[in-house]
Formats: sequence, C-alpha cells, structure tokens
Amino acid sequence: MSLQGEPPRVLTILQARMSSTRLPGKVLRPLAGAPMVLRQIERVRRAGRIGRLVVATSEDRSDDVLADVLNDAGVPVFRGPLDDVLGRFAGALEAFGPADHVVRLTADCPLADPEVIDAAVARHLATGADYTSNALRRTFPKGLDVEVATAAVLQDAAARASEPYDREHVMPFIYRRPEGRRIEHLVQATDQGELRWTVDRPDDLEFVAAVYDGLYEADPAFSTGDVLAFVAARPQLHALGGERRI
Repeated sequence: MSLQGEPPRVLTILQARMSSTRLPGKVLRPLAGAPMVLRQIERVRRAGRIGRLVVATSEDRSDDVLADVLNDAGVPVFRGPLDDVLGRFAGALEAFGPADHVVRLTADCPLADPEVIDAAVARHLATGADYTSNALRRTFPKGLDVEVATAAVLQDAAARASEPYDREHVMPFIYRRPEGRRIEHLVQATDQGELRWTVDRPDDLEFVAAVYDGLYEADPAFSTGDVLAFVAARPQLHALGGERRI
C-alpha cells in the first residue's frame, strides 16, 4: 500500500497470446508497418495514469515469438499459465509490483483510447472503488475496454476463484460477487456500445487496418473522434463483416 500522501501505485497489465482460436497470431499481425500489439502499446503509453506497463503472456512455446518481439522492443514481459490468466495476472503483479491498483487491458484492442483509460483510472481512484469498468454497462465501442481493480481484490480473486471461466477471464470473480465491494462504471453520454472495434476475426483486422492505413501516417496519435470521422466518410466500412463500425 502506498504511504499516506503518496500517489497510488498503478500497474497496467496487457494480456496477449498467439493462440487465438479465430485469428491465430493476431497480436503480431501488421498495422501500419508494425505488429498490432506494439501499435496498441504506443496508444496505451499516451495515457497519463497507467503507471508501469507490462505485457502478460504465457509460458507456452507458441508465445516465444511474441515474447521475443516484445523484448526486442524493450517492453517488460511476464510469462505465466496459458489458460489460468488470473494466475498470470497475480504473477505479473508479484513480479512487477508493488502496486495498489491494477489496470487490465487486452491485446486485441489496437484502437485503445488513452483518454478513456485515464478516465477509468480517475473514476476508480476518486470513488475508492474496488473494481471499475467501462464494459459492464457498455457505452464505449467494443475495443475500448478498460478494467481497474485494487491489487488486494485481484489477489483475493486469484487465491479463491476456482471456476475455469473466472480463471480465464480474470475479473468476473470480482464483479459477479459484489457483496462488500464497491463496483463503479464508466459511461459516456453517447451510447456507442454496439460498435465493434476489437480484433477477433479477419474482418475485424481488415477494419482496423483500414483505419491505421488512413490515419496513422498523418497522426500516429489519432483520436477516437478521428476514427469516427474517418469511418463515417467511408460507407464501405460502416458495416464491414456485418458488424456496426459507426
């Protein structure tokens, strides 16, 4: 725990793996000339409240190439269980802490918004929440997801959660058992919760690649507003893959 008067210590953990079932190796697919995971890290690092950033991947041989790419880029890496992602987070916290709060991000969100990340952390800290999310009451596009939990609550979940779903998805043990915990939600006035900007399938990758090809060269720090304007001007992207993109 941080000393009285000191700012809270935040550790941001970006989970990533190569063995995605629907789009294997997606985190290393190229976006504007670099692996998708590195493009996302560029965006995440523009947030001012994330503290230290570490990528948590698995010890499986399939993730050796990912770990090599991250190490070559100077990105801190923790390797833990492939399927027990909650255990992986607890291990990353132990290895890269101490921390008072943990931000969870996933490496299939290359349009991550640093302002949204900062807003989630700010709400979490201001309210004294045990857990804060912008995804449970979704008003932000899928792909801008942020979860924040106190380190103590995350460690408790890692110690007590036994269901495979809770171990795989990290945070459900916390928000599905809210008794005695303060759960906070970050929402915005405009409901964009049906927009799909995450990358799970080839059509998702096609969409974000089009966005990067159109925006990155002129402004690597392009905003969510820039994405919305770019997509709005291109009808072929509005429902790419049968999903709402705008």
